[in-house]
Amino acid sequence: MTGAAGDGSDGARDDEARRLAIEVIATLVDIKAAAATQILRKAGVDETLVRRFLLDRDASTNKKLTKREGGIMILDELARSGHDAPVVRSLIVNAAEWTEFHLAADEYRARATVQKARELAGSLADADANRARMREQRAAVAEDDRKREATAILRRESDLLLAMFDDASTNGDPHRRGYLLQDLLDRLFRLHAIPVTGSFQRNEGGEQIDGAFEFGGWHYLVECRWRSKLADVRDLDGLYGQIGRSGRQTMGLFLAMNGWSEHVPELLKQNPAKCILLMEGYDLRSVLARHADLRALISAKARALNLYANPFFPAALLPTFGR
Repeated sequence: MTGAAGDGSDGARDDEARRLAIEVIATLVDIKAAAATQILRKAGVDETLVRRFLLDRDASTNKKLTKREGGIMILDELARSGHDAPVVRSLIVNAAEWTEFHLAADEYRARATVQKARELAGSLADADANRARMREQRAAVAEDDRKREATAILRRESDLLLAMFDDASTNGDPHRRGYLLQDLLDRLFRLHAIPVTGSFQRNEGGEQIDGAFEFGGWHYLVECRWRSKLADVRDLDGLYGQIGRSGRQTMGLFLAMNGWSEHVPELLKQNPAKCILLMEGYDLRSVLARHADLRALISAKARALNLYANPFFPAALLPTFGR
């Protein structure tokens, strides 16, 4: 039993509680069998200990111990296994509510014990409240530290990914740029704690998937385009096919770094299978520069598609954009 002060009062309170617990065992109930039921078992003392130290004869002397002697032995035995504190607490709390004074051999002594139990129970409750407040304060400090560390990691990793993005933007090799983009997306989603699956094949190698992630209970297949020309609606046909060959709870994210022709959003609106979110390079860079939150952006895009049949929601429209 430990308190909140940490200045020696904890040990003194523990000693006082133990002495009082022994008085509770010794004085509240005169008959041992009744004491075993109303005092010890009610406080959670194991039946083996009750019989060994209170009801049965002592193995070494063949004599029965007094309630006080048995109580001391029980608490000593519990202390060896570190289980004495909750029993002592229960003995005191139960005694503080005790009203069966007619069961005691000495009613006045029993009443004095109960009065002490009430006083100490209040002190223990105050100590518990103090400990709870300290735990909450420590948890709050730890959570603040965790958030600061997470923010620092997000800032540091985002800066690295932004540098990768800017470097890839100036690289003229489309093939290498495509691989860099897939790696960048994989690392970005992991950084934002979104479960992601990197590039993979399925259907015995018949399909190549650029990547996938899980968000809001849905699976999203990702297709990336980093070409100089604008994406055309035909560029989305492959992703439509992949989604159609997937489970029913699958959508798609089509990332076209240089955008798409003006006809693409309108044609997607006309398609009865409204299952593709559009994302452009400006969206991606906004996330990397921490002008937009990735989770908020995906949620906004999904909401725009599902509620308004709009496949493209730009990062610039997010409330937090630019902060």
